Amino acid sequence: MKTIIEPFRIKTVEPIYFTTRAEREEVIKNAFYNPFFIRSKDILIDLLTDSGTSAMSSEQWAGMMRGDETYAGSTSFFHFEETVKRITSMPHIIPTHQGRASEKIFFSIIGGPGKYIVSNTLFDTTRANIEICETEGVDLLCDEGKIPAVPSDFKGNINLNALKEFIQQKGASNIPVCVLTVTNNSGGGQPVSMQNIRETSKICRANGILLVIDACRFAENAYFIKLREPGYANKSVEEIAREMFSYADASTMSAKKDAFANIGGFLALHDEALAVKCRNLLVVTEGFPTYGGLAGRDLEAIAIGLNEVMEEPYLQYRIRSTAYLSAKLSEAGIPVMQPPGGHAVYIDAKAFLPHIPVDQYPGQSLVCALYLEGGIRSCEIGSLMFGKYDDNGKLIPAQMELVRLAIPRRVYTQSHIDYVAEVILELFEKRESIQGMRIKEEAPILRHFTAKLLPYYGENLLVNYENMAEGNR
Repeated sequence: MKTIIEPFRIKTVEPIYFTTRAEREEVIKNAFYNPFFIRSKDILIDLLTDSGTSAMSSEQWAGMMRGDETYAGSTSFFHFEETVKRITSMPHIIPTHQGRASEKIFFSIIGGPGKYIVSNTLFDTTRANIEICETEGVDLLCDEGKIPAVPSDFKGNINLNALKEFIQQKGASNIPVCVLTVTNNSGGGQPVSMQNIRETSKICRANGILLVIDACRFAENAYFIKLREPGYANKSVEEIAREMFSYADASTMSAKKDAFANIGGFLALHDEALAVKCRNLLVVTEGFPTYGGLAGRDLEAIAIGLNEVMEEPYLQYRIRSTAYLSAKLSEAGIPVMQPPGGHAVYIDAKAFLPHIPVDQYPGQSLVCALYLEGGIRSCEIGSLMFGKYDDNGKLIPAQMELVRLAIPRRVYTQSHIDYVAEVILELFEKRESIQGMRIKEEAPILRHFTAKLLPYYGENLLVNYENMAEGNR
């Protein structure tokens, strides 16, 4: 079948609002050209993130009504704990209000000055929680993952040779943790192979380094393994997931992704002594160990969602629908990450806007232009998010300049996605009229959330290049 059929029926609808071009011009200007400042009522299609934006199922809503709000020893916690234990086989399960809270607790205990934490690619909040502990985060993405246009089955893999060399260079005692993000969000939503996870585990265990799986999209990664890696076609998604976790010492998860929940997360560990330290910090920062900053109804929703996300009809629909948008764009000559990931389509902003240099943030320029053109909110994954400055204040750009179109789970239909493709195609036709951006104000950490920007020249993002002086191009 060529038609992608959603494996669910829609029982409740929420209206979306249509704005005019003039209204959007005023909105983006007042938001200082940062989509994080735009109110949801002014968004037509919201692809900023797939975190906490999923539609919950009827079973999840029913579970929320059954939620046990007891402060200590909640029945909902034990349902949650049993589910996470079954999937991860880790005995110590610590609930948190979201993934970054798990990271904050874990890295506060594990990190410290002079230490390094290596990864296939750290996402923004993960890196921030590492750096705030005065630890250095180091990305060791495989070579093929750095080239958006070249397809490869597992572009999210960590570079095993680079990992070995880094351990030899810095010393294993200075590297407490290796983090594998599955799927690799910052690297284009690309999956990590079971072989890569297995080999990474061998290297880490030989050197006394803890292997942590960032499991935000573990089910999508497991399904890619089933589709692409020899020996897994006849295994269930849960069997594959259990093997993935079997190679790890710990796991953090934002349940706002592959658990369909609007809030929540967890930290799972094998080491009892480390778990005791984490629980002690949890009590101070999050709450009692059987609720960890969550209501009982949220724990119920997560437990149910973790089971629903591993259902193959859903995952088939999820992966195919993302590939559908990617194919429509690619066929029109629009540069996108190949092959498409599971949760998002990533546009190569550097190739889309080759006339904009990296120090004028082509990804952010494209993000703003997409909103102006069609009311679509997206997210820059490039030098605004990951760029650093050298000692002279010059930008050290990110490896790639991407724009992420993150598709919320069970929220939009095929006609919504067709509209997104149409807007991008129309914008591609006049891409040379888009100008770069400059930062007016920024925070020292996670600047992309709160940065204020302006078009590089004047007040209008879309400019007429024919009328500009040659020296100002």
